[in-house]
Amino acid sequence: MPDLPVTRRDESVVDDWHGESVADPYRWLEDTESAETRAWITAENAVTSAYLESLPGREAIRQRLAEVWDVTRWGTPYQHGGRWFFTRHDGGANQPVLRVAESADDEGRVLLDLNPLSDDGTVSLSAWNVSDDGTRVAYATSSAGSDWMTWRVRDVASGKDLDDLVEWSKFSMASWLPDASGFFYGAFDPPVAGKEYLDSTDGLRLQLHLLGTAQSEDELVYADPDPQWEPDTWTLDHGRWLIIWMHRGTDPDTITRVLDLHDRAAGIRPLLPTPDANARVVGNDGSTFFVLTDADAPLRRVVAVDLDHPEPQHWREVIPEGPDSLQDVVLAGGRLVAHVLRDASSALQIWSTAGEHLADAELPGYLSITDLSGTDESATVHAGATSFTDPTSVWACDVTTGATRRVHDSELPIDASSIVVSRASAPSADGTPVPLFLVHRRDIEPTAAVPTLLYGYGGFDIPITPSFSPAWLVWVERGGLLAVANLRGGGEYGKAWHDAGRRANKQNVFDDFAGCARWLVDSGWTGPGQIVINGGSNGGLLVGAVLTQHPELIGAAVPEVGVMDMLRFATFTIGWAWTGDFGDPADPEEYRWVRAYSPLHAIRPGTAYPPTLVMTGDHDDRVVPGHSFKFAAALQDAQAGGAPALIRIETSAGHGLGTPVSKLIEARADMLAFCESAVGLGD
Repeated sequence: MPDLPVTRRDESVVDDWHGESVADPYRWLEDTESAETRAWITAENAVTSAYLESLPGREAIRQRLAEVWDVTRWGTPYQHGGRWFFTRHDGGANQPVLRVAESADDEGRVLLDLNPLSDDGTVSLSAWNVSDDGTRVAYATSSAGSDWMTWRVRDVASGKDLDDLVEWSKFSMASWLPDASGFFYGAFDPPVAGKEYLDSTDGLRLQLHLLGTAQSEDELVYADPDPQWEPDTWTLDHGRWLIIWMHRGTDPDTITRVLDLHDRAAGIRPLLPTPDANARVVGNDGSTFFVLTDADAPLRRVVAVDLDHPEPQHWREVIPEGPDSLQDVVLAGGRLVAHVLRDASSALQIWSTAGEHLADAELPGYLSITDLSGTDESATVHAGATSFTDPTSVWACDVTTGATRRVHDSELPIDASSIVVSRASAPSADGTPVPLFLVHRRDIEPTAAVPTLLYGYGGFDIPITPSFSPAWLVWVERGGLLAVANLRGGGEYGKAWHDAGRRANKQNVFDDFAGCARWLVDSGWTGPGQIVINGGSNGGLLVGAVLTQHPELIGAAVPEVGVMDMLRFATFTIGWAWTGDFGDPADPEEYRWVRAYSPLHAIRPGTAYPPTLVMTGDHDDRVVPGHSFKFAAALQDAQAGGAPALIRIETSAGHGLGTPVSKLIEARADMLAFCESAVGLGD
């Protein structure tokens, strides 16, 4: 293990949690911008960089990652005013470029390229929306990986920006007025200077910005009396209807209201006024709205709701709950195109608005649909897709027949037929079968010597489905097995699967992951000490929990931007919003849930932990870096064995949003070289 900096412990910091005294000796590391913390970051990075750069194979890995990243990646095209708008990421460019074309099949012309705005590529396009007539684009930029967004407006014909500037927005899209004279957006009060990346944020309000006016003149459209109810918006029917979708953090239940932009004097009207289900409006026929909901349907269904009679007894079922988890629906050509997950892989179904199943679309193999776009005037829906061997592809689907064709794809420098993808199932501690994807080279056979990368997430109703990662592909190319787990808490199998892995049931997620590790050994795929566990954000929490609960099960751990301090997560930025999945430590009963598995507090001095590389960004304002800082410091202090316990802190980077390709390549090269050295891949 390399010589590590000595991290100061402040033994005087002790909190009383519902009668239990809990020490927090590394509290000072929460202040990311203090001189002492910045010096600690520099010292830790110096040790980590020297160690990682000395690893054999790192340069070969970096070169191969650069080759794999150097492909064109297409975004899903959206039609507005007879034009088509989409992003395209060309090769090794740090950021994607927004383009406009006359046809969805064309390359079009560049409309917005942020790459020249920063030398290191850390200014990113975090959101964009086009006016219904296709004449203007409201676009938001973010810097250094922050969630904070700054909105500007670009004229499509000239390619020039207007004078409008809207600052201090977060977690928001822009929704245009029908005449493109202004847009709705989500606004916060400006943060305290110097605390932009730390202070708690609630009180998101809906405002209207009229073009040509100062932000100080923006109209307040809606703010809930409870500041933790946050609005998001989108428009339907050529901008006539503004949908105001309210959610309280990550709680699964929502509220929906509607504003008729042709008659704003009529005011905001309730459509789904009570938070007793998760619901989202996906289309409309006049004042009848098609709603995707889990009300009385854990796998979701679509109902038609009349604005004048929105009570559930008046709903008309359009797409019934089926055996597959219904993820998304778009209205196109008078038909509903439904994206379902069938055993964690995407499929498309076509339904009439009267509730008749008309066709299934033709799609290949294991893949994930990432986006759907369509308009009621066109019989074609476009779907963005990805898979373990395909960075991006764009499909056009004829809603009258279900026939599909590729519009764009990426020419990856590999032979995809040399990679095998299969499904397996591992028993959890309570006997629940936990599905996995297994990805490997065709010539790799199960033996106790196969180095294995086990990835998981398991939270917030987010499904983990086939997706492309250059790091995953390079790991597989170099002879490793990739195992991607579908853990409870995720969104692969509907509401019941999510509920089984959240709040009081959160330990199930860690048991599922540990069960996958055991199965990989018991099945003969790999051996003890050959498994690297990896995950980010909530998945970083997962890795931290399994590392501290079962260090004997794994060969190495790489937690990224993880929630590690389960007692103080709600203190910072948007952390309060996660209590719907984790529980609230301020509540005595829920405190016991999170205290039992909090990775920071589960570290046991004198334990021989496996090699661990903690990864975070110094400007992460979603999961603040103090989580990773404190966890790494505590792990280094507790480590009894000779294995390295390192932290890699990316500077001018956040939770992953908009990270430039150059930084991604270096970070993944470091991660893979560390993993290979820990489990012997490449020896």
